[in-house]
Amino acid sequence: MAVRFGLLGAGRIGKVHARAVASNPQATLVAVADAFYEAATRISTAYGAEVRSIEAIEAAKDIDAVVICTPTDTHADLIERFAAAGKAIFCEKPIDLDIGRVSECLAAVDEAGATLMVGFNRRFDPHFIAVKKAILDGDIGKVEMATITSRDPGAPPVDYINRSGGIFRDMTIHDFDMARFLLGEEPVSVSAHASVLVDEKIGEAGDYDSVSVILETGSGRQALISNSRRATYGYDQRIEVHGSKGMVSAENQRPVSIELANDKGYTRPPLHDFFMTRYIDAYANEISAFIEALAKGQKPSPSGADGLAALKLADAALESVKTGRTVRIEV
Repeated sequence: MAVRFGLLGAGRIGKVHARAVASNPQATLVAVADAFYEAATRISTAYGAEVRSIEAIEAAKDIDAVVICTPTDTHADLIERFAAAGKAIFCEKPIDLDIGRVSECLAAVDEAGATLMVGFNRRFDPHFIAVKKAILDGDIGKVEMATITSRDPGAPPVDYINRSGGIFRDMTIHDFDMARFLLGEEPVSVSAHASVLVDEKIGEAGDYDSVSVILETGSGRQALISNSRRATYGYDQRIEVHGSKGMVSAENQRPVSIELANDKGYTRPPLHDFFMTRYIDAYANEISAFIEALAKGQKPSPSGADGLAALKLADAALESVKTGRTVRIEV
């Protein structure tokens, strides 16, 4: 039987998840809620769903699970509400910007016996999955170092910066999760550097647009993360993992993978323009994983604990920037 979904939030990421749910034969998008009725209507019309209020979705008997795509400061409250209502919950990262509030929320989920999955979609990208498989298969020996490059094509507006929690909690948090995924061990120290090189208004808002981070695990494994809010050549997403026997990497992806050679030299098409197209498969795969976990009665991954671990790394990175010191993490 198909899992019946309610979608909370019809913005940019809501559209991405609506497509992922609607394209899955084991799922049905039943209802959409958004503060802007027109936005909810566009998605509901596209996928044959209804527009309902959050309260109606919460009480609905024809909805099994919700996908939370609302603003970050609403996530924890909504998770608690829908956990108490007996719905399975998929929530976009982060659960909240405050570690204490996340811990409270996860305790409420456990008390309700609810199912919660956090949206770190990059774990489900086919290319990154292949990298992880090579690691697990022993093809590169013991992991020693990971290098993660993640650069956006352009900086978001300053009003977004003001509510995002900053670059470490909003952007680098994906890379913190990917570092944990690839290293196979928990980082115990964080050293970060941050600058304002793209847009001075971002600095005036108290944030950064260019950051570098080094994570180290207890055994000495390292991850190097490079982030920028500006990549004039497209959405730059690369990973490389070096091990005792070799190296495995995932290159940038393009909408069309061809190479043209003529008297002007060798040229290739541009990269994807942003996450909405680059990670289509990843978003579809993570919803499939959520549905599969529900069908098998298993706890889905990434879990709320994974979301909390990534947020702790983000906070540590910010502390490192402000103090100029390496910050230790309790694991």
